[in-house]
Amino acid sequence: MTTTQSTEVPVKAALPPADSTALRVQNAVIKYGFIFVTVALFLYFALSEGSFRESATLLDTLRYVSVAAILGLGVTVTMAVGGMDMSVGAVAGLGVSVAAHTMVVLNQIGTVAIIAVLAAGALAGLLNALLIVVLKIPDMLATLGTMFVIQGTKLILVDGQSITPGMTLDDGTTAPGRFTDGFLRIDRGTVLGVPISVLVFGGLTIAAWVFLARTRWGRVLYAIGANPEAARLAGIRVGAYRALAYVLSGVLAATGGLILAARIGQGDVSAGTSQLLEAVAVALVGTSVLGRGRPNVWGTALGAVLIGIITTGLTIKGLPYYTQDVVEGAVLILALVFSFTLSKRRTA
Repeated sequence: MTTTQSTEVPVKAALPPADSTALRVQNAVIKYGFIFVTVALFLYFALSEGSFRESATLLDTLRYVSVAAILGLGVTVTMAVGGMDMSVGAVAGLGVSVAAHTMVVLNQIGTVAIIAVLAAGALAGLLNALLIVVLKIPDMLATLGTMFVIQGTKLILVDGQSITPGMTLDDGTTAPGRFTDGFLRIDRGTVLGVPISVLVFGGLTIAAWVFLARTRWGRVLYAIGANPEAARLAGIRVGAYRALAYVLSGVLAATGGLILAARIGQGDVSAGTSQLLEAVAVALVGTSVLGRGRPNVWGTALGAVLIGIITTGLTIKGLPYYTQDVVEGAVLILALVFSFTLSKRRTA
């Protein structure tokens, strides 16, 4: 009687060395590719343009992107719950108008203006939460509607005119107030040579990272974004947390509006209009950092820095503004390729 000896067939054959190397290279590109692009562009401009290497230029670059970065942090928070806040630019513009009206027309001090602007941002966030959580309107459509409402209301309240010190009011009198020196320091002042707006940007980035990555609330937000139904079955109050995300986004957008108001020194009715696209862009770019494929605070901050490097570098080189838009758009597409196309191939 003979016995047959069975040989086990491996479930999955080992990858050939060449395939294994290609996989490691692809993983490295996905994880570190965007960081490499940022460093490469920085070195290119630094080596080709002497003025780009000056500390004043670098600080001005960070100061320039601080508003879009802070708005991008708000977008990041809403993306964490699977949404998207398209009203951040309008809320920032509302903050500019509220600050100007409070100080110029009502003749109040800067502290009162700051409180009023942050309150306006929170109310805008609550409006978004009402539309999304209570009335069940899709996030993007609800916040687009809020954007148009805020922009239109802002124009109606000021009769389509910018608020400037010394302007003639409807009753024929002259506006009694002005932007206070303390308020203007929000963007124009420095601490140890670093612009205050850059310090605000850095502080809010750290605070947002701690909130999203190191607290239970942040982990719950990510859980809702990954699978809201599973989060609901786990006993999480999904609606309350989604509302929290949009209120935080409104407050962050209003903070960006404070910096913008201090930067331009008047209640410009068009303020904030161009900030939406940059805020969304830096948040989307951030998803590709370290191959995470999900919204994250440090990625958003790096995306803002990259946009600043590109804008400053191309400006120094004398390229027209429309060329900068093309390059920024190309960078966004590249980031999306890292986040979605390459990462999906890795997991396939």
